[in-house]
Amino acid sequence: MTTIELLTGAGESVLHSHAELAELQLRRLQWTVRHAYENVPHYHRRFTEHGVTPDDIRTLADIRRLPFTTKADLRETYPFGMVAVPMAEVRRVHASSGTTGRPTVVAYTQGDLDRWADLIARSLHAAGIRPGMRVHNAYGYGLFTGGLGAHAGIERLGATVIPMSGGQTARQVQMIHDFEPDAILCTPSYLLTIADAMEEAGIDPRSTSLRIAVLGAEPWTNEMRREIERRMNLDAVDIYGLSEVMGPGVASESVLTKDGPHIWEDHFLPETIDAESGEPVVDGELGELVFTSLTKEAFPVIRYRTRDLTRLLPGTTFPAARRIEKITGRNDDMIILRGVNLFPTQIEELVMGIETLTPHFVLELRRESRMDSMTVRIERHPQLDREVCEAAAAVLQQRIKVHVGTTVDVHLEEPGALPRSEGKYKRVYDLR
Repeated sequence: MTTIELLTGAGESVLHSHAELAELQLRRLQWTVRHAYENVPHYHRRFTEHGVTPDDIRTLADIRRLPFTTKADLRETYPFGMVAVPMAEVRRVHASSGTTGRPTVVAYTQGDLDRWADLIARSLHAAGIRPGMRVHNAYGYGLFTGGLGAHAGIERLGATVIPMSGGQTARQVQMIHDFEPDAILCTPSYLLTIADAMEEAGIDPRSTSLRIAVLGAEPWTNEMRREIERRMNLDAVDIYGLSEVMGPGVASESVLTKDGPHIWEDHFLPETIDAESGEPVVDGELGELVFTSLTKEAFPVIRYRTRDLTRLLPGTTFPAARRIEKITGRNDDMIILRGVNLFPTQIEELVMGIETLTPHFVLELRRESRMDSMTVRIERHPQLDREVCEAAAAVLQQRIKVHVGTTVDVHLEEPGALPRSEGKYKRVYDLR
């Protein structure tokens, strides 16, 4: 059997024709719009302000008549103002960290949880994980959607879950050594932290039982993928999601192609828009990713602006489902430095292209004499002479000037001087 044929055993079939998928999407979109209009006061008010009702949604193109939903809307309706079912029917809630304001709260019915588990199982199967495999889950449990969401999907697939959660890196290494899992789920930056800890413990990261890493929850580049695969002798596969839309499992890469996550379009309708005007951009052009849920009961979302920048591309492994180009930046991650727009992933890409540099770096922004400046603080390689590392840092500084178009300082740090990721890694420190 092919991977696609086997995949249909983990949740619903994704083998729709384009026409069948469009018909299913329209039917589910009409249900979702009516469900939100009738049960969420925020959507009823916003639809009325835009002069649209559920009866106006006759084609998929009519989605453009509907208003956008933003994170600000979710914060203004905190905690349960966007819930579309009686709270007695809610079986779980999750929430964002709320570090920059009120957290965003999402809710799930039992049906929502079942569909979520199906989609995680589908995603993991696409990544190469099979029933009976052991899966080390190092996503954080609790209000964050990653840990519990992935946990249910691993079980739904018929694999064995090792519910490690995040943190306790030395114990992570011990469990991987002792339990011999086939796959690991975590953020890409944390997997590099685990690899560092393995080496400190005298374990070659390439010698472990791990053969698949399903990585997400933060932007990462193909250069980081190659570094992880080289260093740990495994396949690193991207999984995409966000709590406001569901959590992990909105889209996933195939281990066969590693060409960007396929969106599970039978459950989520994607658009890309111009971030400034809100107007749609055609498939293949860079834009902000927007999602409308098609099957969520407790927490339907209409045209949610993710702030993620990507392109919609034709499907490959799953032809009827479009792919998103690997997400390497967000609108709110963009740094404007002396008139130049740059993303942390651009620096990551350049760092990974210099073998004598480590992937451990942070960006510090300061304002000096009315001018903004940026310092790249990066750890030197522990097995190389400082002179060699200093030469590599000078190369990095020059490449940033050439490829990004701005001058930055590069400061070499001693090994272990920078904080290590135990989940989502904080790259940028704005000290202005």
